[in-house]
Amino acid sequence: MQKKLYNKEPLNKLVVVKKPIFRSSNSYLNQIKRKYKNKKAGFSGTLDPFACGCLIVAFGQYSKLFNYMSKTPKTYRAVVWLGAQSESLDIENMISIEDEQRVNLELIKEEISKLQGIHEYYPPKFSAKKINGKRAYDLARQGEEVKMKKSSMTISDTKFISYNHPFITFEATVSEGSYIRSLAQILLERLNRKGTLSYLERLNEGKFFYENEKDLNPLDYIDLPKNKYSGTKEWLDTGKKISIDYLENKNDGKYLIVFDTFFSIIQIENSEVKYLLNKVTL
Repeated sequence: MQKKLYNKEPLNKLVVVKKPIFRSSNSYLNQIKRKYKNKKAGFSGTLDPFACGCLIVAFGQYSKLFNYMSKTPKTYRAVVWLGAQSESLDIENMISIEDEQRVNLELIKEEISKLQGIHEYYPPKFSAKKINGKRAYDLARQGEEVKMKKSSMTISDTKFISYNHPFITFEATVSEGSYIRSLAQILLERLNRKGTLSYLERLNEGKFFYENEKDLNPLDYIDLPKNKYSGTKEWLDTGKKISIDYLENKNDGKYLIVFDTFFSIIQIENSEVKYLLNKVTL
């Protein structure tokens, strides 16, 4: 008898998984789906195959909550390999490995500290950026010409970890859309050295950290104010239109209405109330 791979019953679950190196985010999501025996799941914040670490996964209704969750800033731990050169700016597409001169430790610390601020840069062509609907790394691996547009990233914090020649390890807390491989190249240019990333791990996305895939309460991560509803619960239970008269806060905006077994996300606009998501089970 064939083993049942997936449960038919819907599963509402929010977890942080740790994606391994050299796996695409989509491929690892399929493994997580099989693990929890549920097909309906999504993830937020694509990690390139070379990168590992924090990946937020939501099952069932919770997969619709990503747009309302605060997932920034993000912190990464990176290891720069001095003397190594790669087409993809990581160890996935190596070109050469040469001896590189040692760098003064205090200079490394100083330049890592100076990375804080706003940088203009070109994202790596081996990246998850989309070009005409296709991932840049897919086009690059097929040998197609990839032209990346200049972007900007904000580095809010950096931390020197270690220098064991030829490896420099540091952490950076960054804005959405940042590429640590490009940041590493900015650091290398300032150190007057050549190199590439040999390791990259995402440590967190906002308040999301990997903690052995423990169940998370979505209400702890949704970045919306709560609104008090004084009407009957049954109206939201059945999805009936509710009047602004029963809401404590009548200002335009998006709000959470929380009950004991479910919650809803509503929007008030011009004194009209509409559901953005209704009856999300807790």
